Amino acid sequence: MTATYTLETPEADIVYDVHGPASGGRPLLLVGQPMAADGFGSLAAQFPDRTVVTYDPRGIGRSVRKDGREDHVPDVQAGDLHAVIQALGGGPVDVFASSGGAVAALALVAAHPEDVSTLVAHEPPLAGLLPDAAAADRAGREMRDAYQAGGFGAGMAAFMKLASWQGEFTDDYFALPPADPAQFGLPTEDDGRRDDPLLSDRSLAVTAFRPDFAALTAAPTRIVIGVGEESIDEMTGRAGLATAAALGQEATVFPSHHGGFLGGEHGYAGKPEAFAAKLREVLGGSA
Repeated sequence: MTATYTLETPEADIVYDVHGPASGGRPLLLVGQPMAADGFGSLAAQFPDRTVVTYDPRGIGRSVRKDGREDHVPDVQAGDLHAVIQALGGGPVDVFASSGGAVAALALVAAHPEDVSTLVAHEPPLAGLLPDAAAADRAGREMRDAYQAGGFGAGMAAFMKLASWQGEFTDDYFALPPADPAQFGLPTEDDGRRDDPLLSDRSLAVTAFRPDFAALTAAPTRIVIGVGEESIDEMTGRAGLATAAALGQEATVFPSHHGGFLGGEHGYAGKPEAFAAKLREVLGGSA
């Protein structure tokens, strides 16, 4: 059972889906960015006993912007998440948030701690927390330059090179030749578009975000930072470790990689059954 709703606001029409039983206890909200709701199909299916809510961030997928902006700002997304939670009847809800969605969810808890009982933030890409933040910024600029110069295939190949690098970004990384799209099975021809939220500068506010750690540690929300067992030494995994350290805790290791909850939705599949089992264990009796 899935019902789709549109929350109309002056700045955007936010589309969200409610899956499963209406009486499935505390709702479990799944949040991604730049991934939309369609990336959570495999994970949502692992929780048939719970009311699971997915949504498309403003300007992505079905959520149409009316504010004339193109950037993706965690505090703005936090406001949208708060509005969705209010439309569901108010908090608290449980939240599993991935990548840029984890950054938005941290902003949500800082601004509206009463909204969330347990937040599991999986590999928030907070590059500014890394010890090699300047080098990570340089690697990100190289990726965006490749996208601007050659389009989606060139940009995505550069992203895969960046995302798979193990450890700090050293001179060895920058000495590597440009990534070849064909080697990754990506298109080599330029489609002319430059609006991809992952590869353009539209999501710079996500990786540059500085969470309000004082507000987060003071919040009644239980916050768990997750990292993938296969991606723990990659940029997003290392950023997750740094985020956990800033909160005075250790990160929780989940099966698979950065997108370990994925089935066949997008690209490299993870282990959604094992991932969901770990998530259920972490959420514990919060349902």
